[in-house]
Amino acid sequence: MELSYYPGCSLEASAKEYNQSAQAVCQALGIKLRELKDWVCCGATSAHSTNPLLAQALPSQNLALAQEAGLDLAIPCAACYNRLKRADHALRYNEIKRKQTEAIVDFKYTGQVRVMSLLEAIIKSSGIDNVAKKVTSPLNGLKVACYYGCLLLRPTEITCFDNPENPVLFDQLMKPLGTEPVKWSYKTECCGANLGLTASETVKGMVTRILDMADEAGAQAIVTACPLCQTNLEIRRKSLNEGMPVFYFTELIGMAMGLPDSKNWLVKHLIDPAPLLRSMSIAC
Repeated sequence: MELSYYPGCSLEASAKEYNQSAQAVCQALGIKLRELKDWVCCGATSAHSTNPLLAQALPSQNLALAQEAGLDLAIPCAACYNRLKRADHALRYNEIKRKQTEAIVDFKYTGQVRVMSLLEAIIKSSGIDNVAKKVTSPLNGLKVACYYGCLLLRPTEITCFDNPENPVLFDQLMKPLGTEPVKWSYKTECCGANLGLTASETVKGMVTRILDMADEAGAQAIVTACPLCQTNLEIRRKSLNEGMPVFYFTELIGMAMGLPDSKNWLVKHLIDPAPLLRSMSIAC
């Protein structure tokens, strides 16, 4: 399988381990990722809060590149995915916006490219059974809280990924790795996103509540598919929960597959997951 790949800005900097683990895992699963040539920032979060036309044009430029490549598009960052998915929806169903955008970006929209989060691509296009077949070092007994956040599921009529109130696909992907996804009610709560920069105390309260609920549900770690969520959950917390690591889902898949580079991804975390993994005799 071959997919276009839009890493986005975060995976080039603060979330390099997400990019590295995503590419390694996809290679192991037989998914060839072709990074979009000369991709641009999707506009999150400044563009869509200041200039609606720019917020449509920026992600559409990347859609034009994917269309030119002729491959469905996989996007690891939940925020980037949401911006491109919204842009694609507008191009597909809003004739006025489509004509405006086509004139700005200088392309003709065909609607032939499917826009997916990387999580969706691995679950629905590659398949959970394919992941299960590759597991050589199961993470037996590791209790995880699968944290979807806001942007993978909302707006429901645009993302069409999973049940927005009680999503289960993420949890189903984690089970073949040997982990035990816990049942909890905060899997789609907002982490505060970029408000961490302007209202850090508010976000600290939101993050602490999420971590408290994961801990109450019996989780030992949180797993996510969003670099902004991962960052907030690591740094906008109170000391009570400082021991709970936050993994990218691709890191856990890579570890369960026994990929040799997995130990290099984990050293980039602000909350060191090594003590937890060693206590469970999981190689790290």
